[in-house]
Amino acid sequence: MLRYLTEKDISGVGMTSQRTRDRLIERLRDKGIDDERVLQQMRRTPRHLFMDEAMASRAYEDTALPIGHGQTISQPFVVARMTAALLEGMPTEPPLRVLEIGTGSGYQAAVLAGLVDEVYTIERIGPLLTRARERFRQLRLRNVHCRHDDGTAGWPAHAPYQGILVTAAPERVPQALFEQLDPAGCLVVPVGGAGGQELVRYRYDGDGRLQRQFLDLVSFVPFVGGRD
Repeated sequence: MLRYLTEKDISGVGMTSQRTRDRLIERLRDKGIDDERVLQQMRRTPRHLFMDEAMASRAYEDTALPIGHGQTISQPFVVARMTAALLEGMPTEPPLRVLEIGTGSGYQAAVLAGLVDEVYTIERIGPLLTRARERFRQLRLRNVHCRHDDGTAGWPAHAPYQGILVTAAPERVPQALFEQLDPAGCLVVPVGGAGGQELVRYRYDGDGRLQRQFLDLVSFVPFVGGRD
């Protein structure tokens, strides 16, 4: 039987406590994250529940951590940076739908769930998606919708999306994602290979031409097609 999480589970104790979480938020502020919507949502979202118990004491360090299957839960600064960039590029009028490629642990989708109307998230690795789904149910995140599939094709049934966020680095962004992007929306994605990756934001200008904006240098796992 699925056990719903208590306030104590969510708040944590010791190295997973709210006080520890608050210190992380202050570090993110010091690093230049100034979108209060993002900071408050990350303060509320229990990152320690999105990783194995053995790693939970490190949950509020500003670092990426392994989650199995050669994947990681992203560094909190990167989650905040990508989320803020996405929100800044999206329309302000609801309904706001976001497509996430690469569910991973589910943490990024959980952060987004408190900021937009609907989150559609795709993961190619079955066991990771199974665990993420359980966390979403335990946290009663009813606006997060999951799919086990190849992310290169996106999720056309719910397009267009006002925001698309990719959590692995392709050398070239799949064309399907541009086709599923709302003309007033934006796509945030790390792009590049072994030689280096850039976090970029794509938006259409007033003439319908796609514009590319450099945001930061990053390091993500490679974007892989297919379904495992």
